[in-house]
Amino acid sequence: MSKNGEAPGAPGIEAKWSSSTKSGIGKALNSASDVTFTLSHGILNEAYYPREDIACIRDMGLIVTDGHGFFSEEKRDTEHFTKTIEEGIPAYHIVNSDPSGKFKITKEIIADPFRNTILQRIRFEANHPESPLQLFALLAPHLNNEGGNNSGWLGEYKGVEMLFAKNGDIAVAMACSTKWLHRSVGFVGTSDGWTDLHQHGKLKWQYERASRGNIALTGEIDLSENDFVLAISFGRTHLEAANHARSSILNGFNSAKRRYVQEWQTWQNTLPKISAKNFKTSAATLRMHEAKNFPGGIIASLSIPWGNTKGDSDKSGYHVVWPRDLVESAGGFNALETKADISRIVNYLMSTQNADGSWPQNMWLQGEPNWTGIQMDQIALPILEMLKGYLRNTIGKNRMKRYWPLAKKALTFLLINGPYTDQDRWEEESGFSPFTMATEIAALLAGAELAEINGEETLAAYCRETADTWNDTIEYRTYVTGTPLAQKHGVDGYYIRINPFADIPAAELGDRTINLKNHHFDHGKTPINELISVDALALVRFGLRAPDDQRILNTLKVIDAELKVDTPNGSCWYRYNNDGYGEHENGDPYDGTGKGRAWPLLTGERAHYEIAAGHIESARKLLNAMDAFANNGLLPEQIWDKDDIPEKGLYRGRHTGSAMPLTWAHAEYIKLCISIDHKKVFDMPEQTCERYLRKNTVSDYQVWRFDNGTRVLPKGKTLRIETLADCTLHWTDDHWKTTYQTQAKHLNIGLFITDIQPCHKEATSLEFTFYWKEAKKWECKNFSVRIENE
Repeated sequence: MSKNGEAPGAPGIEAKWSSSTKSGIGKALNSASDVTFTLSHGILNEAYYPREDIACIRDMGLIVTDGHGFFSEEKRDTEHFTKTIEEGIPAYHIVNSDPSGKFKITKEIIADPFRNTILQRIRFEANHPESPLQLFALLAPHLNNEGGNNSGWLGEYKGVEMLFAKNGDIAVAMACSTKWLHRSVGFVGTSDGWTDLHQHGKLKWQYERASRGNIALTGEIDLSENDFVLAISFGRTHLEAANHARSSILNGFNSAKRRYVQEWQTWQNTLPKISAKNFKTSAATLRMHEAKNFPGGIIASLSIPWGNTKGDSDKSGYHVVWPRDLVESAGGFNALETKADISRIVNYLMSTQNADGSWPQNMWLQGEPNWTGIQMDQIALPILEMLKGYLRNTIGKNRMKRYWPLAKKALTFLLINGPYTDQDRWEEESGFSPFTMATEIAALLAGAELAEINGEETLAAYCRETADTWNDTIEYRTYVTGTPLAQKHGVDGYYIRINPFADIPAAELGDRTINLKNHHFDHGKTPINELISVDALALVRFGLRAPDDQRILNTLKVIDAELKVDTPNGSCWYRYNNDGYGEHENGDPYDGTGKGRAWPLLTGERAHYEIAAGHIESARKLLNAMDAFANNGLLPEQIWDKDDIPEKGLYRGRHTGSAMPLTWAHAEYIKLCISIDHKKVFDMPEQTCERYLRKNTVSDYQVWRFDNGTRVLPKGKTLRIETLADCTLHWTDDHWKTTYQTQAKHLNIGLFITDIQPCHKEATSLEFTFYWKEAKKWECKNFSVRIENE
């Protein structure tokens, strides 16, 4: 065997991440530990340190050889069994068995509550002692969210041999309670331990260093003792990591496990007693996705969708914060009645708000934007959450005084830029979306209450008036009638997914098309008035339309006919027709194009509609489906909807290669459990229900704006003209035979409004133009709004 210095073959093959098919995630509740781990295919894969948005390893598994021709890689060549040691406690028991019966590997995996260490207690059992086997630990560092720039070496700490890697200011150390017989570090695909063992059945090369590349650390474990402990530890330096590794091993696995489990049991005992199968697991999943060093910051998923096809250019994956998903998670904690968790989330939202009152499309935990789109539901939902926090006493009066200026900025952004959204909740299309409009309107009513609480009556009145006008335009913007699809399903009309035109009502879309994203060329080309989405159910969920409203019932019929898929595990729904975000037809991973699959969280949303309609047993059935979609209690983003493809790990009604777990899905599951228990949608906003379902409030105004103004004024309503600058409105209702001047009213939020009504009963239009006061110039163009009977 050679004993070489620097390994050859730099920088190794292109680095990829690991499978998003998680079978477990783990994390200590104790603040002394900053490491989070995930499990897949019977082994440890991505670990996160020192924050939940920084992945640090690809995976760490075992390899078994006989020194000759036998080679077995634990994650690929064994049969896996994974379970938690107790319901809702993220400590894991794993058994990986050789199909031919040569060996069995039994593991317990936890995080050390007091150190940045992942601990694995392992028992290796060879079933044929006459044929000695060798066992190797293989660790693939991907420190600092990067697989291609790691440096590794062999070393020791206080006389204890370890394997090290470093990238930037993060280091990892791997230590074993028994000794290493041989060690090596090399470049993946050229000089790493896997390649060496596959070729030679033993560590022949034993390289001491591998610098700046895609590397792997490999150590042969002394099997003179069948039971041993592996420690994977992290630190800002390799010495810090090494200290954590040695300390964890010396402290003992049992001691760490006892404290780890006890802290989780204490937290679980504070939760409502709900008997649903995955209630405790879902609660723990939400809790583990919250950042320790950025309290209230909850990432979308501890995974990278289709990660084994993604490299360093895709390092964010889903381990960043989406404000929408964060508020959905806050709803889950509201259902759990954990007020401290909700308070942290609201505070985090306020601390990461942009200067203009918006929030990033998604962001790293420190608030730095990752993607830069604007989604109006992500502006609206935090306003709703703030009011909930105040009404449920998680936000006190003093805290409200600090938050109100920020909430007001969000309201202002909403009032100026809504109801049109640059991106819908699926982050793809711009326009008027039923889901986004539902959240915006609910947020305006919540904002009105917040304004009143803070003594701003004028703003409160304007928020309610605007909510009413936007609510009145939902059908005008998004309800179509008489289309071929309506005729096909025997309904007069339905709500569409989105109307991208600011100046064209839904009824006049005609044969206009939209070219949906995630498709090659024009394969996403779809008639806009036949673009169906589950999003319309938000009109019921947010209390804007009754569940038995005929327009809702019509849309529901079309949704179920076009988007519902029945699987052996229950019913699930697609996001919208012609979706391209998912595996290809042959099961190949999504690569920028594909075919959208069914989303379990939409089963939860559909169940909430059933609860609103009074169909509790139907909701229970859908809850059972969500249970069946879960993998070891973890809910995926998408499930496979076609015939099984075993060689690609795809089974009808089971997870795909998309994100798993998805915090949004677990929050929806928790909310559904509580809604079923309460026999009502527990988080439906009271303000919308009171105003639109009980009082049937309609607007006295019709709004005209330069960006998406009305073309028609129903007789008897006031035309409200909104501008971003102070002006004098010059107008007429008799084709300029008579002229009037009306001064704009300043709302002190960057908006000016001018309200006018026709003076002549027989008037058929209002015409107007602007004199801009600050610029001291005329608009030099006339505008017109037609007056019609409703």
